[in-house]
Amino acid sequence: MSIQEASTNRMAEEKKQVPLRLSSKLYAQIAAWAEDDFRSVNGQIEYLLSECVKQRKKTGKYVSETLDEEIKLDL
Repeated sequence: MSIQEASTNRMAEEKKQVPLRLSSKLYAQIAAWAEDDFRSVNGQIEYLLSECVKQRKKTGKYVSETLDEEIKLDL
């Protein structure tokens, strides 16, 4: 097994599976965005969550002060 294959296998083992329920409208928007960015829907969601975590670490704050409030999406 090559180093790259071992690294790929290790990365796959480290990822957690998380069931996620999304509205069909939100899913469609994420799917379209993912297609624009040449990612899978799962990859897009992972990217977006990673960016939110980076922002949180950088500023020490959540992305939004009203994070727990319901979001009104214009979909």
